[in-house]
Amino acid sequence: MSAVSYKRAALSARLRQLAREVAKFGAVGGLGLLVNLGVFNLLRATTDLQVVRASVLATVVAIGFNYVGFRYFTYRDRDKSRRTRELTLFLLFSALGLVIENGALYVATYGFGWDTPLQSNVFKFLGIAVATLFRFWSYRTWVFRALPAREAVQAAEAFLETPRARVGAERSHR
Repeated sequence: MSAVSYKRAALSARLRQLAREVAKFGAVGGLGLLVNLGVFNLLRATTDLQVVRASVLATVVAIGFNYVGFRYFTYRDRDKSRRTRELTLFLLFSALGLVIENGALYVATYGFGWDTPLQSNVFKFLGIAVATLFRFWSYRTWVFRALPAREAVQAAEAFLETPRARVGAERSHR
């Protein structure tokens, strides 16, 4: 197998793994979005809380829901040896995401006076979208770190799964 073919197979394996990770992150995040918006709208409809306060509470509930989903579904195969560090970083990056998410709602509500239920939901959703990009990057980079040998194993598996790799390897040994 040539070096180019090996690199192509390894890249393909990494892209498949990233696609699976994005899909799992999206599944948990999608459910978290429903939790977040559901709690937000429930609080808006049943309490006299100000819009941003209701949003912050809803975001905190969704953060708790998402941690469980990410730890035990999306990133269940990641390093589990330092849970205190993981949880601390998760809460730190989640808090930054909370500021991003609710900052958009705050500006819309108090900066522009857009506070109808529809406007609040639109700007909350936009804030969630921007915060989600930040959270995906920070969680996969800093919180749920891959085990060191994982990439090497994936590259080796990609090499072994490629039919041309086996044929090329057999030819080179003759």
